[in-house]
Amino acid sequence: MTDQHMTPVAETPVEGPPKKKSRAGRDLPAAIAVGVLLGGLAIGVLLFAPIGWLVMLSVAIPIGMHEVIRRLGEAGYSLPAIPLLVGGLAMIWLTWPFGPAGLLGAYAGTIVVCMVWRLVGRGLNQQPENYLRDISATILLATWVPLFASFSALLIFQEDGGIRTFVVILTVVFADIGGYVAGVLFGKHLMAPAISPKKSWEGLGGSLVFGITASVLAVVFLLDKAWWVGIPLGLLLVITGVLGDLVESQVKRDLGIKDMGKLLPGHGGIMDRIDAMLPSAVAGWIVLTLLA
Repeated sequence: MTDQHMTPVAETPVEGPPKKKSRAGRDLPAAIAVGVLLGGLAIGVLLFAPIGWLVMLSVAIPIGMHEVIRRLGEAGYSLPAIPLLVGGLAMIWLTWPFGPAGLLGAYAGTIVVCMVWRLVGRGLNQQPENYLRDISATILLATWVPLFASFSALLIFQEDGGIRTFVVILTVVFADIGGYVAGVLFGKHLMAPAISPKKSWEGLGGSLVFGITASVLAVVFLLDKAWWVGIPLGLLLVITGVLGDLVESQVKRDLGIKDMGKLLPGHGGIMDRIDAMLPSAVAGWIVLTLLA
């Protein structure tokens, strides 16, 4: 018999199992899926249509720059977004007909236009506020993202350029894997706790082992070069990759944010995925141009 005066009890919704996350607080399955998808796309382009790498850069780099410009805007910065984005594309595409000279010219032209744009943006009758701060951030962004990324475009036009670029990316990826595995299994001594509390010296050791090994094997079997070329290449790519990650971590710490964006599930934004690749592109171009 039912009690008509009994107060109904609200059912508590049953939540599904929590998403598996890594020690870094990421959605691990999503991160792996996105990484495999992006990696497969990059491999396909570099091995079968290297000139398409410029198209990929032309999509990824403006998105990454916009993420940083937006985050800086939230913190009160005022950066000249239009000349930065247009100049970034010019840096990428002028490597095609003009090589390093085109890249340097586009970079210098971008800085000049940004300086003038920010100076007169409010009109000649008004004094710009925080001009030095904003121009300093502008120059940092123009250097950090499109200039560094364009060194991978320069590699494309060398002999076996697609494979060379692939070797650089492969080494950075394996260094990242080695650092993660060693950090999870053995990480006890923090490397830079004030900047990135997850990085350890043991993780750096894993990055060096995996990165240099991958570099040596890639140089021998993919580029058909002397094995020893892989040692300085791997060493510099590991160092620049770690420093690139630390630089972005410090920028995010200054801004009080966890990720630059939310475009890539399990990774954050484009900048959160390519932070290690950017300075590594410069190191890879230098070593492979001089030694291979």
